[in-house]
Amino acid sequence: MSGTLSRPILPAVSVKVNGVPYRSIFPDGDRRSVRIVDQTVLPHEFRILRLTDVEGVARAISEMQVRGAPLIGAAAAYGLALALRRSADDAALARARELLLSTRPTAVNLRWALDRVSEAVRPLAPEGRAEAAYRLAGEIAEGDVERNRRIGEHGLPLIRALAARHPDRPVEILTHCNAGWLATVDWGTATAPIYLAHDAGVSVHVWVDETRPRNQGASLTAWELGHHGVPHTVIVDNAGGHLMQRGRVDLCLVGTDRTTATGDVANKVGTYLKALAARDNGVPFYVAAPSSSIDWGLEDGGDIPIEERSAEEVTRITGRSDDGGVATVSVVPDGSPVANPAFDVTPGRLVTGIITERGVVQASREGLASLFPERAGARTEGVTRP
Repeated sequence: MSGTLSRPILPAVSVKVNGVPYRSIFPDGDRRSVRIVDQTVLPHEFRILRLTDVEGVARAISEMQVRGAPLIGAAAAYGLALALRRSADDAALARARELLLSTRPTAVNLRWALDRVSEAVRPLAPEGRAEAAYRLAGEIAEGDVERNRRIGEHGLPLIRALAARHPDRPVEILTHCNAGWLATVDWGTATAPIYLAHDAGVSVHVWVDETRPRNQGASLTAWELGHHGVPHTVIVDNAGGHLMQRGRVDLCLVGTDRTTATGDVANKVGTYLKALAARDNGVPFYVAAPSSSIDWGLEDGGDIPIEERSAEEVTRITGRSDDGGVATVSVVPDGSPVANPAFDVTPGRLVTGIITERGVVQASREGLASLFPERAGARTEGVTRP
C-alpha cells in the first residue's frame, strides 16, 4: 500500500475535496491495483492508499479504511479481482471470497458484490477471470453512483416540500453516522438528497450526530459537508431528541447497512433511538436504501447479525491536540468492561419511508415489493412516488 496522493482516474460527479472531485474508490491505470480514501485518518489528513492484493483489501475493510455498506461491496469486488490476478483457479476464487466475506458481518452489500463477481467469472477460463472481475468491479462501482444519484432525485422532493412549508428558514435535517460519499462510491445515500438540494439552491442545515464510538459523523460527515459547503452543526448523539422536542428538526435522514424484505433497518448503533424520538415528536424518519442493501431473504430485523467490535473503539479516542499533533487517549477507567455493538435495528413501523433508486415507499414487504417485483413479488401497495 502507498500513501501517495493521486488524482482519481474516474471523475466524481458530486463532492469535491479542496476543489478537486474525488471518489472514495477508483481504479488504477495498471488495472492491477485500486486506490481508496483512507477514512481512518480523516478529518486530520486526506490520504489515498493503493491496494495491490486481496489481503490489503480485506484489511482495509476490517480496519474500516473503507466503510459503509455500498463502498464495502465495491471494495470487495475489486479485492476479488486482485486475488484472481495472482491465481485464478476455482480454489483461489473460493479462498478469496471467504477471506473477504469474513471481514464485516452486517452489511449485505459485501455478500451481494462477491456473489455477483463469483457467479460471473466461474464459467470463464482461468486466464480470463481476473480481467472480467476487474471490469465487473468497475461496473458495480458505477452502478452504485447511479443508484445513489437516483436516491437523491427521489429524496429531493421531500426536502423541497419542507422548504415550501418553511420559506423563511433552512430545512433542518438530522442524520446519524456517515451515509455520505465516503460510505459509497459517490454522492452517498442519505446525503444524496441533501447535496442535490444544496446545489439546487434550497436552503438546508444538517444536524450531524457525532456518532460514537468511531465518530463517523463528527469525523466524516462533517468533513465532507464542509468541503461541499453545506451548512451543518455537529451535536452529541444524545442531543437529537432535545432538538426534536424544540421543533428544530424537520426531517431525520439516515442510511442502512442491511434492510429486510419487510422494511426493518440495521444502521449504526443509535439509529433506533433517533427513530423513537422522531416518532414521539412527529418528525418524519426516512431511510435511504439502495437495492443492493436490501436482504430479500431476511424477514425479521432481529435475525440480522450485529457486529461486535473491539472495546478499544470505546475506551480510546483519537483527535488533534493543541500543538497540532494527533494523539490517542483513554477515556474509560482501566478494568471497566466494555460492550461495543456496532449496529442496531429500527423496526419498519418506526420508518416513515424508504428512499430507493426506484422511488419512496412504505417500510413494509408490500412497499418494497411494489418497486422490486422481480425480487420480492409484484404487490403494489405502499408506493408514495413512482
